[in-house]
Amino acid sequence: MKTPEIPKMLIFMSSIYTLCPLRRDVEPGPGARICSCHFRNGDKKNGPEILDHRKNAFSNFQSPEKRKRTKIACHSDDNGPSTSTSTCSTITQTPSSEIVELNILDLKNQLLQSSQTNKCLEAEILLLRKENEQLKLKMSSISECLSYELISSNDELIKLYTGLPNSKIFDLLMVICENIEINYYLKWKVENISMHDQLLITLMKLRLNLPHVDLGQRFKCSQATITNIFMTWIHILYENIFLVFMSKIPSKNKNKLCLPNSFSTFTNCRIILDCTEIKTDTTRVSMVTQKATFSSYKHYHTLKTLIGVAPNGVVTFVSDFFPGSTSDKTITLKSGVLSQLEPGDLILADKGFLIRDILPPNVYLNIPPFLDTPQFTPEQVLLTETIAKARIHVERAIQRIKCYRILDHIPTSLLSQADYVFKVVASLTNFQYPLIKEIQNKM
Repeated sequence: MKTPEIPKMLIFMSSIYTLCPLRRDVEPGPGARICSCHFRNGDKKNGPEILDHRKNAFSNFQSPEKRKRTKIACHSDDNGPSTSTSTCSTITQTPSSEIVELNILDLKNQLLQSSQTNKCLEAEILLLRKENEQLKLKMSSISECLSYELISSNDELIKLYTGLPNSKIFDLLMVICENIEINYYLKWKVENISMHDQLLITLMKLRLNLPHVDLGQRFKCSQATITNIFMTWIHILYENIFLVFMSKIPSKNKNKLCLPNSFSTFTNCRIILDCTEIKTDTTRVSMVTQKATFSSYKHYHTLKTLIGVAPNGVVTFVSDFFPGSTSDKTITLKSGVLSQLEPGDLILADKGFLIRDILPPNVYLNIPPFLDTPQFTPEQVLLTETIAKARIHVERAIQRIKCYRILDHIPTSLLSQADYVFKVVASLTNFQYPLIKEIQNKM
């Protein structure tokens, strides 16, 4: 049976009531549906038609206002992540008054959120600025060169770098060496480093024996500048400290003013003598010199010197260096110490100082007794203990000197300045606290 043709008005009417509305310029498809009232007697065989009692109803028909639909985000199940079974809801547009209220609320919310965001950004900017300042300060401290001004308020650093007890002693040393004309070792002046820092460089080299490249990095200068400063100030300290304060041995009467209890039986003691050795390179100048510097006691090549200490522990005499194989007696004779002794003076020394035959007249030597019998007598034991208690202070003074790392080993490049270096170091130990606490309490 042929399908009856559907009037266009019915097509329009059907588009209103169908679930899927049709466009007017599109022919009805297989999904189009017509209300049953348009079929006479409800029988579809009669075909659809417009009834007379329904014409007015459709002629006054007004199309309903179109409503926009806004999609809302899908709500997933609380028990798990979003899945394909999540549902979406739609909300129709509200009236204009309600829209205005909603827009105002949205605007307020946006302003509130923006103000909170601004506050967060301001706080973040403040933190970044503080972090930037801290990093700048850290970088400046890293890039800033070492100077006496930076460590002058810290006595521990002063002692570590220089061996001096505090900054007051450093300033005193600076006062002793000021107002002098400086003739630099390499014949050119150092103008970009202050006098305090030049003295600090010299003391750091003596105390820590840092390489010149290290000192140059710390003070932001070249290795040649470090060499020029060190060699120059070694001679400055030698001339203004060693020659001024250690050119003559104190008299025995002056020693009695601060005599320790261990010297109660040696009240006329003028000096305590002992020798020490410093390791050096094996010389290639000649076999004779190489043989002379080899020490049979240390079993390596050394330089040997004579040190004299007063009863109160102060270093009062230092000789020049001699080859390591030189005997104690030869060094004592050639050092010039005997020429400063007076009649009535007493010398304390070790057993190896067999110098009684070269002493000036009426100058006495007291050394521990030798074991001529199978066993020491009680008197000999007591004498040995008494001399040892008094003589031990020269060993402690030598140990203080050797705490300066530059004396761990004297290279060939420093041999020409070795005497000056050792004498300056020995004189610097006298600027430390007294070696004997008993003496410190008397001061």
